[in-house]
Amino acid sequence: MQENEMQELNAPKESEEQEVAAEDPGKVDDYVQLNPEEMEREIREATQVTEDYGEEQIQVLEGLEAVRKRPGMYIGSTDVRGLHHLVYEIVDNSIDEALAGFCKEIEVVLHRDGSVSVKDDGRGFPVGIHPKTGRPAVEVCLTILHAGGKFGGGGYKVSGGLHGVGASVVNALSRHLTVTVYQDGKIYQQEYERGKYLYDLKVIGSTDRTGTTIQFWPDVRDESNPEGVFETGAFEYETLKTRLREMAFLNTGIRILYRDERPEEPKENDFCYAGGLKEYVKYLNRHKTPLFPEPIYTEGIKDGILVEVALQYNDSYQDAIYSFANNIATPDGGTHLTGFNTALTRAINSYGRKYKYLKDSDTNLKSDDVRESLTAIVSIKMEDPQFESQTKSKLGSGQVRGVVDAIVTEELTTYLEENPPIAKTILDRCVNAARAREAARKAREMTRRKTVLESASLPGKLADCSERDPSKCEIFMVEGDSAGGSAKEGRDRHFQAILPLRGKILNVEKTRLERALSNQEIRAMITAFGCGIGDEFDETKLRYHRIVCMTDADVDGAHIRILLLTFFYRYMRPLVEKGYVYAAMPPLYKVTRGKIERYVYDDDELQRVLDEIGRDPKPDIQRYKGLGEMSSEQLWMTTMNPETRTMMRITPEDAMEADQLFTLLMGDSVEPRKQFIQENSDLVKDLDI
Repeated sequence: MQENEMQELNAPKESEEQEVAAEDPGKVDDYVQLNPEEMEREIREATQVTEDYGEEQIQVLEGLEAVRKRPGMYIGSTDVRGLHHLVYEIVDNSIDEALAGFCKEIEVVLHRDGSVSVKDDGRGFPVGIHPKTGRPAVEVCLTILHAGGKFGGGGYKVSGGLHGVGASVVNALSRHLTVTVYQDGKIYQQEYERGKYLYDLKVIGSTDRTGTTIQFWPDVRDESNPEGVFETGAFEYETLKTRLREMAFLNTGIRILYRDERPEEPKENDFCYAGGLKEYVKYLNRHKTPLFPEPIYTEGIKDGILVEVALQYNDSYQDAIYSFANNIATPDGGTHLTGFNTALTRAINSYGRKYKYLKDSDTNLKSDDVRESLTAIVSIKMEDPQFESQTKSKLGSGQVRGVVDAIVTEELTTYLEENPPIAKTILDRCVNAARAREAARKAREMTRRKTVLESASLPGKLADCSERDPSKCEIFMVEGDSAGGSAKEGRDRHFQAILPLRGKILNVEKTRLERALSNQEIRAMITAFGCGIGDEFDETKLRYHRIVCMTDADVDGAHIRILLLTFFYRYMRPLVEKGYVYAAMPPLYKVTRGKIERYVYDDDELQRVLDEIGRDPKPDIQRYKGLGEMSSEQLWMTTMNPETRTMMRITPEDAMEADQLFTLLMGDSVEPRKQFIQENSDLVKDLDI
């Protein structure tokens, strides 16, 4: 060490008071007022919790108390999604019985008293005495975490469950639960309250069937039950219907009966699909035109892993590929999806080379090329799958990739060889997709070159904000010069940017990317957002964390909004999935009576306001045909001011259903859209013609 370095280290430092003063002069007085005795006392008090930390501070949550203490750890949330997880867990138990070969029919009922019952014809919960606990096995399964036949005991080779938390968690989070077991000619029953049994398991009758029925009442928090768990007890019929139908598709031959007894006219569904995944693909393609009549189906088992794949190309320009592991949806893919993509690309390239669809000078088709317009389901079933997160959204089992790759490559190659006309249809489609991809690449390159050569890198009509922290910035897409002018004048320039759009953007559902990139309004949005598009999307470059579709509060405005959302969902899907996209909620009416002014957002609210303020003398009702009719002050106060506005975040709860909805509303098939409009016409109370 050099001498000057040693002198610097040994030099007296500034006092702590001076150091604090350098950071914040206002802190010095409080700091230096403390004498040594006071300082010691404060330190002792601050560390008291550490000194007292001993055996008595270790809290042991007995039984299912841990579940009630931290329900989100077990079911994800206590909102309506967590509520539905309770049903999924019980149904998954019955499905596991079906996978083991002992259950053919499952019945799910939503009762008018707020309860749900799930009934199956499986073997029934074991009712004998558990050797370690001395209690009936059914009681152990319902009162002890991680007890059951899926934890290495050999009861099930394949099992699912959304989070694997099982019936015990459902019991813990239920105000009341009743289990009825049909077994050995007897009917056994036991009831529970918030996870604790009310009486010993008892025989209540005789029977000639087997199976289990579980009926539970979720523990909903309200004024009469402040210690409850769930924010709501309102089960959503359509949400459960979608999941139950999915389970029937994934498990060939299983019959799932679903009944909602709550409305005056009960709703019923009977799901049973002998065609399994083939019927699933047909269902997903119901609003599209398939390129060949029957989906391609492959099935195989290797190293104890069952692989099922069904696929079919259609006339759209988007892919819809969904993967499952032990009936659990894996929206983030994983090793099974990687194996499928590799096999699909290899098999189609090999066939294309062999039969000269690809010339010697052509490059191989890429994965994107062979996936365009493809609808596919990839399902694997195996013992003890490994997932990369607690939510089980991505499969991580390494051996699965090679198994899926081998089975799909062999089966698909054989199919293409045996079906030349379908193979030609697929190859023609994939080759055209490759050409379009290359054209889109050149269009993107041209867009980037223009951006570099232009004097300003951002669109000229963009009124940008001064803030540079994306998390604090928001951009409003506004249709028309008039509304754009009001928005620019009324905004907070510090964090709000305005991008006026001219007319309706291109419907990207009916076109490929290269044509979309030729649309001036789409190019302006891509440039303004800064994050790229498609496979070049980079979230870290996003310039605004709130992207707001601010359109008129009428039918035409709704059409523009759905065009924008279609573009975001198809080519910038992470924006939607991660909650960056919003819809502004401008008022439809302004109601004035004397000094009273009220902004009203729909017709139902208008009637409530009129009842509240009175209809005599008649109030003045102004209906806004568009945002441009508002002054800048009105637009700010009603639609843009974070303190007073209402905005709707666009987050698809179910990507599969969202995909279907965009296809239905924006695709080429007219008849399904016409039917949808007819079935939902009662929702439109005031239609602009």
